[in-house]
Amino acid sequence: MTQHFWISGTDTDVGKTLVTAYFMRYFQAKGETVTPYKPVQTGIIVENSKAYYGDTAFYQSFSEEILVEGHLNSYSFEEPASPHYAAMLEGTVIEGEVILQHIEQLKSLYDYVICEGAGGLYVPLNEQRNYHFLRLIQQSQLPVVLVARTKLGTINHTLLSVEVLKMNNIPIAGIVFNAFEGTELESNNIKTIGKITDLPSIVIPKFKNLSALKNFLLEDTEFFERLFSI
Repeated sequence: MTQHFWISGTDTDVGKTLVTAYFMRYFQAKGETVTPYKPVQTGIIVENSKAYYGDTAFYQSFSEEILVEGHLNSYSFEEPASPHYAAMLEGTVIEGEVILQHIEQLKSLYDYVICEGAGGLYVPLNEQRNYHFLRLIQQSQLPVVLVARTKLGTINHTLLSVEVLKMNNIPIAGIVFNAFEGTELESNNIKTIGKITDLPSIVIPKFKNLSALKNFLLEDTEFFERLFSI
C-alpha cells in the first residue's frame, strides 16, 4: 500500500500542477498531512517588483493549509526551460541523489508526498549523464499517476508513456484526463485509451476561470482504492 506517488505527464502543459493541487486538496479534506513536491521548478515570474515561481505559488493558492516552502522543491532556476538546460545556464548540475534524499525526508514527515515531474517522462535532468525523469522515478520506487490531454494526439502520447513505464517496471496507478470539453472525439479518445491500457481514469473538465477550478473536488473512490493497493 503506497501513500506517496508521482504525478507525471505525457507532455508539457498537460496540467500536472493542477492535478497535483487537486490530489493535495483531496487528502487535506480527509485530515491527512500532505505536501506537493516538485523537485525542479523553472521559470521565475516577476510582477510588481515581486518574484515567484508559478507552480509553487499555485500549490499555495490551492492549499487549505500553509505549505512549508523548503519542502516544495530541491532546485529552482530562473529560465523557463528544460531542467537540464536551466541548470546549465546557472552553472549547476542537478543531482538525482539530492532529490531522492529529499523525497525520503518528506516521506518521514507526511502521510502523503505527491511528487510532480516536469514535462514528459524523458525530460533530461542531467545532460552529462543522460539522466532523465523516468530514471529518477524508477529509482524512487514510487508509482505514477499519468496526466494526459483529451484532444487529438493524446492516444499516441498516452500509449507511448504507458508503454515506457511498463517497460521500466514502474507501477501505474491510473490516468487523469485533463481539460475535457465534452466533445465526441475526446470521449472516444478516453474510451480507446481505457480499452487498450485497462487502467482506471479520472476525467477533469476544462474550467473557464480560477474560481471554478478551486470549486472542483476529486471524489473518485475506485481510482484512489487502486492507488493505495499498489
